[in-house]
Amino acid sequence: MHSRDAVFLEDLWPKLRVRQWRQSLHTYTGKSCIYCGKPSESIDHVLPRSRGGLSITENCVPACLSCNGHKSDAEVFDWYRRQRFYDPRRSMAIRAWVDGDLRLALRLLQWAQPTQLETKETTTKNKDSDWALQVA
Repeated sequence: MHSRDAVFLEDLWPKLRVRQWRQSLHTYTGKSCIYCGKPSESIDHVLPRSRGGLSITENCVPACLSCNGHKSDAEVFDWYRRQRFYDPRRSMAIRAWVDGDLRLALRLLQWAQPTQLETKETTTKNKDSDWALQVA
């Protein structure tokens, strides 16, 4: 049997790979919109496909349906500066994401949402202390 005769799961169901990729993008940002911080339900192309944008990680960001719909095929930074929820930290995070530096982008997003991260850490600490009390 030759390697080209083998059948791979991705060949039978190519959308499985795409679905996992899309889910990983949402996971990177904690399932929040990169533009406004609300829960993300879609993937937005920073450079729209209608203008030649590709479906690659550097060009696709998690976005809520509202931001994705309002942005449409506009240039991302011009559109984002006009929004009332504009945050320069998020703008820098978008720039870092597009440049392929996901670590910096995620760090900037954490900086833009300190209250959400603090509440997550607090609830985790409270759960740990509750568990410790139950064990004792």
